[in-house]
Amino acid sequence: GSSVKTTIEIQDELMVRAKRHARRSGQPFRTVVEDGLRLVLNQSSPPDSYRLADCSVGDPDAADPLEQLSWQDLRARVYGEP
Repeated sequence: GSSVKTTIEIQDELMVRAKRHARRSGQPFRTVVEDGLRLVLNQSSPPDSYRLADCSVGDPDAADPLEQLSWQDLRARVYGEP
């Protein structure tokens, strides 16, 4: 396939270990990096979506007591105004 030249920053220790691995295995450094990326991408699964716990209170079918209030009355109730 085609390839793209890119620049990345890698921690010094990790770079030394990767280059050492490449020499020992007889592979080019690029192959070691590509294999590592493939390994991570093939093993990773998408994160589970977060589900907020249902902390509802009261009867969900009951009438909403705030529904009949005007915006002014609702604001007064929220801010504790007389």
